[in-house]
Amino acid sequence: MFVKATIYGLSGTLSLVGIYFGIISSLSGWNFALDQFFQFWYFIVSLAIGFGIQLGLYVYLKNIVHKSNESGKILAISGTTSTGAMISCCAHYLVNILPILGVTGFVSIISQYQIKLFWIGIVFNIAGIIYIARKVIKFYQK
Repeated sequence: MFVKATIYGLSGTLSLVGIYFGIISSLSGWNFALDQFFQFWYFIVSLAIGFGIQLGLYVYLKNIVHKSNESGKILAISGTTSTGAMISCCAHYLVNILPILGVTGFVSIISQYQIKLFWIGIVFNIAGIIYIARKVIKFYQK
């Protein structure tokens, strides 16, 4: 069970980094994606690792619970947390496509709060990890 959860967690981490590079390089080119990654690598890597940990914990919990009623609730919370983190990670990249749509005010807000969005994503990740880890601990205490 642990090995399977670890593989899923590592796959989730690598997938999120891959999605990051895929989206950013398709919007602004490979050089821009690398520049942004090197500028904000600690946020991007933290978000990706947090997502991977959540995914690994979820897979582990799902395996030990064997599809009880509570696993659906955990999936909803974990999915919401991960989605929030992903949105906060990538939302500031709307700066590249929103001028095309003529929404300059929104673009300014996103770019102005880029670092804060990263921190919000990290907080969501930590909350998701704590939530699922507590469920694993509760299961073993019963």
